[in-house]
Amino acid sequence: MIILHHCMSARSFRPLWMLEEIGLPYELKMLPFPPRVLARAFLDTNPLGTVPAFIDGTSRMTESAAICQYLAARHSPGALDVAVHEPDFASYLNYLHFGEATLTFPQTLVLRYTHFEPPERRQPQVAADYTKWFLARLRTLAPLLADHEFLCAGRFTAADVSVGYALLLADHLGLAERFEPSVGAYWERLQQREGYRRTLAAQKAAAEAQGVSIVAAQDAR
Repeated sequence: MIILHHCMSARSFRPLWMLEEIGLPYELKMLPFPPRVLARAFLDTNPLGTVPAFIDGTSRMTESAAICQYLAARHSPGALDVAVHEPDFASYLNYLHFGEATLTFPQTLVLRYTHFEPPERRQPQVAADYTKWFLARLRTLAPLLADHEFLCAGRFTAADVSVGYALLLADHLGLAERFEPSVGAYWERLQQREGYRRTLAAQKAAAEAQGVSIVAAQDAR
């Protein structure tokens, strides 16, 4: 049984979404945010104290985009995965990691300096600068999404899960109204997917059953 340690709407949303899209059985262990402070025993599972922590037999992983790649390659070849022989293999890998390294990273700084630092340490200028950075990089997707339903290979893949999570986080930050029209339409399409809707329902149900707050952990470690 796959085990996924997760905080509400944190980066671990990516592998949870993958599991729901593929239809794999899993055990979802919800944690209060931040787990390294509020669930100290979790450090025995992941010394980083961050989510996701993903366990599949003897495999242990903590990087959300890498877990998406692992699940796609192992459990969804030809569907959520893009194989090495397909023309869009390079684009697939690029967008899969673009979602985390380029789009999610600046948003974590916005969250830190607007929400999670104590008032005397908050930095509105840092938050404003990294918001602009995020939106500028997101705009590079607009021409592609004006002509294509998904990012690559003519189908929904793990790359869309990776980028889609960055859009979810941006939506939590109130930035969705600043998306380019084609990006906004893409985000709407992703939200209509049954797999996405099941993911939202799964994390909410698990949090309620396990007595964990359903307020999103928006710095998405």
